[in-house]
Amino acid sequence: MGAGQLVVFDVRAEKMLANLDGFPTVTGVIAVPAEHRAYASVAGNHAVVVVDDSTFATVARIPGPSFPDGLAYAPRQRRVFVSDESGQRDFVIDAATNAVVTQLPLGGEAGNTQYDSGSECIIVAVQTANQLAVIDPATATIVRRIMLAPAVGFPHGFYIDAVHRVAFVTGEESGTLGVLNLETFQLLQVLPVGRGPDVLAFDSTLGRLYVATESGVVSVFEERDRKLRQLGWYRAPRAHTVSVDPTTHRVYLPLADVGGRPVLRILEPSDR
Repeated sequence: MGAGQLVVFDVRAEKMLANLDGFPTVTGVIAVPAEHRAYASVAGNHAVVVVDDSTFATVARIPGPSFPDGLAYAPRQRRVFVSDESGQRDFVIDAATNAVVTQLPLGGEAGNTQYDSGSECIIVAVQTANQLAVIDPATATIVRRIMLAPAVGFPHGFYIDAVHRVAFVTGEESGTLGVLNLETFQLLQVLPVGRGPDVLAFDSTLGRLYVATESGVVSVFEERDRKLRQLGWYRAPRAHTVSVDPTTHRVYLPLADVGGRPVLRILEPSDR
């Protein structure tokens, strides 16, 4: 985000393929293999940038969002949903034409946006309203609002375990992690994490959840029967982004400043 670059890393060969310039204050990125595209939220240009996943060439720049952040892809409708955090809306983009279909008002600041394959809906965190808004991707309308307890205050980052019908939701202001039952919409657990939780990653094979926080703590949990058990934590400076490869189980932590330079730290769990 600080470098204004989109970084392409080959997880099989474990080498950097490209550092793409021209992405000032890039806040989010999603790869969509079905479209052979990557979509990046470029907040510095108030735009979503579309990149070809083979040539790494920019194929479109879609202006409009005030502060684009989280992205999600609805495969049946071939639509990309983009959180406009300060604009308090979700932008809906047609992946076939790269045109904006509509702008959906949320009634509060937009946190992350995720696709739920179980319900085939888009879910977005409305952080200032303490809600999750459920969107029908075909009609681009809100069909349900899920109120969250104050214990999960200011929801921003979350991850959907569609198989077990739960969502893991972080409270940015409360420094907590909630486990939400997506069938009853009840909170099953509320657990402490580091201050300023942001991105979550889930290893579906091992059932391990990683929660990265800007305070430098990455919490590690194990999911069993819709409940989480903390396995430990890892300290990394300002590790607000995390990703995991469920095939190799390796965890990727891009860190902005380690000894004065950016580093991609790769971890491997020791007890599988």
